[in-house]
Amino acid sequence: MPSNYDNSASFYDQLSRMIFGKALVNAQVYLLKFIPPNSKILIAGGGTGWILEEIARIHPSGLTITYVEISANMTAIARRRNADANTVTFINDAVENVASAELYDVIITPFLLDNFTEENIGSVFAHMHQQLKPCGLWLCTDFQLTGKLWQRILLKSMYTFFRILCGIDTMKMPNIVAQFSRHGYVAVVSKSFFGEFIVSTKYMKG
Repeated sequence: MPSNYDNSASFYDQLSRMIFGKALVNAQVYLLKFIPPNSKILIAGGGTGWILEEIARIHPSGLTITYVEISANMTAIARRRNADANTVTFINDAVENVASAELYDVIITPFLLDNFTEENIGSVFAHMHQQLKPCGLWLCTDFQLTGKLWQRILLKSMYTFFRILCGIDTMKMPNIVAQFSRHGYVAVVSKSFFGEFIVSTKYMKG
């Protein structure tokens, strides 16, 4: 079962800011400047949708965005966001169930891939990979473990909390970097946040 954050939708953003300050926001916003004008974009697991307003600050028009979020409660909040003159299509479903007739220029996965187990991340990743144009951009923000004990403790605490509240499947971070490597992506630029616990990477499809 894909992770569904319905039970945390009303307080998810406030909780994340309480723990991480602005690091989660800053990490995602860092990548938005790489979005080319007039792009066709897939946002997978966008949560409450504040990222739509940040994208609109850079591109107030010209973008065609497919916003996929499995949580109905998160999607309801996202629908109220101001995306300016950009076209946004909201889909309340798991991203692995969504396919587009046209390929995307950009895929954005904000803290999505850490929700999958090592066993099922490959099929989900491959599904999105097939929908990205050659030389398309994949903007990925997620957690990473760099050998620091506090990172492992915090990650385990987060997994435990959301497993109890939202029924997420995994208790262990899958190897996200390996998926990009396996599918021939090149990491063009990367930046770490919050003591290297968060990493934002601009990947280009080979």
